[in-house]
Amino acid sequence: MNFIIEGGWQFMVPLVALLLLVIFLFVKGLKVNTEKNSSLIKSIGLFSFVFGVLGFVLGMLGALEAIAMANGVSHQVLAGGFKVGLLAPTFGLFIFLVARLFDIVLLWKRES
Repeated sequence: MNFIIEGGWQFMVPLVALLLLVIFLFVKGLKVNTEKNSSLIKSIGLFSFVFGVLGFVLGMLGALEAIAMANGVSHQVLAGGFKVGLLAPTFGLFIFLVARLFDIVLLWKRES
């Protein structure tokens, strides 16, 4: 759970909420398997990934501004910043993959 704090609460907390929503919709879909439910899962998964990328872009813009104002930045600081910046898009991609997997399971269950 430390990665949620490191990744910035402004983007990581909503991503956790979106993951919980995807899980809730999947469990609901296991009981009542509708096309609307699958569509919501797919849309939320894609939104999560794009939202994570937005967090990265905004974070990098702020970091680049700080680097421009500083006289010099070490390679270690720069690499650490990129690592932290990539946490939100990585978590968003994870949610996207989980949502796609859940959608595949629901589709497979609907076909049989």
